[in-house]
Amino acid sequence: MLDLGLLINGIILGLVEGLTEFLPVSSTGHLILVGQLLNFNDDKGKVFEIAIQFAAILAVVWEYRSKLTHTVISIASEQASQRLAANLIIAFMPAAILGFLFLKQIKSYLFNPFVVASAFIIGGFLILWAEKRQHEVHAETVDDLTWRDALKVGFAQALAMIPGTSRSGATIIGGLFFGLSRRAATEFSFFLAIPTMFAATFYDVYKNRDLFSIDDLALFAVGGTVSFISAFIAVRGLIRFISRHDFTVFAWYRIAFGIIVLVSAQMGWVDWGNH
Repeated sequence: MLDLGLLINGIILGLVEGLTEFLPVSSTGHLILVGQLLNFNDDKGKVFEIAIQFAAILAVVWEYRSKLTHTVISIASEQASQRLAANLIIAFMPAAILGFLFLKQIKSYLFNPFVVASAFIIGGFLILWAEKRQHEVHAETVDDLTWRDALKVGFAQALAMIPGTSRSGATIIGGLFFGLSRRAATEFSFFLAIPTMFAATFYDVYKNRDLFSIDDLALFAVGGTVSFISAFIAVRGLIRFISRHDFTVFAWYRIAFGIIVLVSAQMGWVDWGNH
C-alpha cells in the first residue's frame, strides 16, 4: 500500500513540474527547492522526477495533437510540414551535441547556489530587456520560421543546460530576440520540448534503470497524472496569457526566486548542489 506521505509528495511535485516545465521560470530549480523542503531529493525522488517530466511532455503532445498528426501525415507532400520537421531537427541538435559532450562537467561544476541564482536573476533581466526593446517580428507563426531561426533558437536552448536558466525561458526569450512573435516563439518552444525532453527522459531512464521498481508504479502513476493535467493547464494558460500580456511578470518572478535561492543556500535550508 502506498504511504500517504509519499503520495502527497508525489502530488505536490507533479503539480510543481507540470506548472513550471513550460513556463520561463525553470522547473528544475523549483523541483530542487520543493523536493528538498519535502525531503524527497534522494535517488527515488530523482527517478520520480524523470517519470513526471515524461508525463508533462505528453500534455504538449495531446494539446497539439492535430498539428502534430497533420505534420506527420502530410510530411511527404506539404512544404510547411517538411519545414517544421526540419526546423525541429535543426533546433534540437545544438543541445543534443553539447549535452552529450559536456553534461557531466556541467552537473559537476555548475550545480551550485551562485550559478543557479545568477541564472534566475540574469534570465529575469534578459526578459525585461527583450520586452523593452523594439520588437521587429518576421515570423508570426511557427510555419514562418526559417532554418536560421531554428538554429538560433536551438543554441538558445543549449544555454538551458546551465542550472536555473529554464529551457522554456531560453527558447521563448531567444525567439523574441531573433524576430519571432510571442505566439510563434512560445509554440515553437513547446514543439521543440517534445524531441528534447523525450531524449533527455529516455537517457535518464537508461542511466538510472536500476533504481526503477515495480513497487513505485502507483506513485509514478499519481504524480504523472497530476503532472500531465497541470502541464496541460499551464500550456493552454500561457498561450491565452501572451495574447494579452508580455513576459514581464515572469522576469520579476525569476529575480525574486533567484534571491530565494541565495537566501535558502546561505541559511542551509536547501542543498542546491545535490541534484
